[in-house]
Amino acid sequence: MAQEKKFKRTLVTTALPYANGPVHIGHLAGVYIPADIYTRYLRLRGEDVILVGGSDEHGVPITIKAQKEGVTPQDIVDRYHKLIKESMEGLGISFDVYSRTTSAIHRRTASDFFTTLYNKGEFIEKTSQQYYDEEADQWLADRYIVGTCPHCGNERAYGDQCESCGTSLNATDLIDPHSAITGNVPVLKETKHWYMPLDKWEPKLREWILEGHKEWRANVYGQCKSWLEGGLQPRAVTRDLNWGIPVPIEGAEGKVLYVWFDAPIGYISNTQELLPDSWERYWKDPESRIIHFIGKDNIVFHCLIFPAMLMAHGGYQLPDNVPANEFLNLEGEKISTSRNWAVWLHEYLADFPGKQDVLRYVLTANAPEAKDNDFTWRDFQARNNNELVAILGNFINRALVLTHKYFGGKVPPRHELADQETTALAEFKDVKETLGRNIETFHFREALKDAMSLARIGNKYLADTEPWKLAKTDMARVETILHVALQIAANLAIAFEPFLPFSAARLRAMLGMDSVNWDKLGDIDILPVGHTIEQPELLFEKIPDEDIDRQMQRLERIKQENIVNNFTPKAVAQPCTFDDFLKLDIRVGTVTACEKVKKADKLLQLTIDDGLKGRTIVSGIAKYYAPEDLVGRQVCFIANFPPRKLKGVESQGMVLSAEDADGRLVVIGPHGAVRPGVQVK
Repeated sequence: MAQEKKFKRTLVTTALPYANGPVHIGHLAGVYIPADIYTRYLRLRGEDVILVGGSDEHGVPITIKAQKEGVTPQDIVDRYHKLIKESMEGLGISFDVYSRTTSAIHRRTASDFFTTLYNKGEFIEKTSQQYYDEEADQWLADRYIVGTCPHCGNERAYGDQCESCGTSLNATDLIDPHSAITGNVPVLKETKHWYMPLDKWEPKLREWILEGHKEWRANVYGQCKSWLEGGLQPRAVTRDLNWGIPVPIEGAEGKVLYVWFDAPIGYISNTQELLPDSWERYWKDPESRIIHFIGKDNIVFHCLIFPAMLMAHGGYQLPDNVPANEFLNLEGEKISTSRNWAVWLHEYLADFPGKQDVLRYVLTANAPEAKDNDFTWRDFQARNNNELVAILGNFINRALVLTHKYFGGKVPPRHELADQETTALAEFKDVKETLGRNIETFHFREALKDAMSLARIGNKYLADTEPWKLAKTDMARVETILHVALQIAANLAIAFEPFLPFSAARLRAMLGMDSVNWDKLGDIDILPVGHTIEQPELLFEKIPDEDIDRQMQRLERIKQENIVNNFTPKAVAQPCTFDDFLKLDIRVGTVTACEKVKKADKLLQLTIDDGLKGRTIVSGIAKYYAPEDLVGRQVCFIANFPPRKLKGVESQGMVLSAEDADGRLVVIGPHGAVRPGVQVK
């Protein structure tokens, strides 16, 4: 049997999506579908559970979007909050409340939370140097600062993260930083902010997570352990920005709450909005549990920072589990909202009307629970046609059509069971325990397999017994076969309710089941003899090649548009003299050996014959060249750059390459063979 219930109630939260764009399949697979499955399962068990979500409507991405479109941040969040909410409802994500962080109740709750911590002396004030754009006359948030990543050499890294190598950065780490607003080199100016001293809470966080929650997913536990072993540092809870919740103390004019501090408090304010008189039962009662569904990029906020905030405030329960997923890719490439490389939920619902459950099924089957996974349109089609149609849909249709054909749509009686019934029923007698345990331990892919195994059992059972042949000679046997088949169908209506709610509801309607109860799963007497079965209709239909071809063509158009639209020749650099050029010692060398740099997917280590003693150069070209492709090749390199360590390897120069319109790097070398060490003039 599934784990014994330990709590009176459960609060399930989902990461708040930024209201600067629509929701895509990566969000769904990582957060919203797993949370919905879990919540629907608990409801089926009759437990007290609420699902809380909302839009994150503050932060720099929203101001950037507004600036690009020439509208206000409020215009942006109003537009996308509505789109996100409606598309979530369209997919059947069963929120009890889906609110927003620009609501009056959230503003009040977040301000009160900050004030409580401020009055308790939980913050420290620090004056620091931060970047300022003098021409734009504004402080630059991390996303408004662009420069070269010191780890991989990507020239388009942001002040908070390099999207090429994934390394978290501080703006001051960037090489040659410049303002994304004006392109100017920013200046450093002093500004005062309030910081959460996370180091103060490190001992309690260590005990709570490393000792108390070893059952958490390996990726979550491992990332928390890594952060804790590296030592937590104070983190600013305010920032200089004109969009957000104003810092509610004197002397903080022009400053707002940092979005990472503001957003998780949205879980609390949204619960208050739903249950103004009883919200504290879910947040403060020790007999309540809190489950945060998030993606892996939010682990540090939900497992370390938000719990530290709750500890500092006092009176709140800490999350019982944070089942974070990894990332979902699209057709082998990282999903990118800026490049439109995504399958957007609202577009899917328009392109595939009535097929919400197909997307839910495929994203659950491919859920990136332990590692990054991939969504492809061909796999989407195959899973629909070969599993939902050919197995689940085929069994249901056969069982109901035969019932109407031979018994006028009434559940026939059951006689003595043959070996085929005994075998089939034995195979699914433990499904309730197995399926329930997998859902409760957040193994949703395995749970979906458990549910589909029931359909496979039913499909095989009808194929083996062939009641359409027996109808000519042994109607009593046919009665038993279809009685058992209909009971399996009723079990499927229960088992698939958390995963495929639209299809499960249609199946219940066909079977005349007014309601479902988890305790009935595994029962072979759900439908009484003589019970009326409604006329069957197809639960699923095959998806033709042309529908998939249309989606693939769309992606190809996007890829080509990105190549064209994203390529803008860089402005000619500031004038330099011939003497400046002569300072660069550019030479030709022959690559004698090449290998990948450990723990760095984008870096290659090249051993180069430079005509002298030889040298090692690390270059961020691993995505475009296999090591063996470069051995024996001649390349141009800058020989007089000072040595610099990249991922522990000392790089003695820089290989020259040209960046094509599609971002591909092409190594530069001479047209004909020359002696290693000759200079480029």
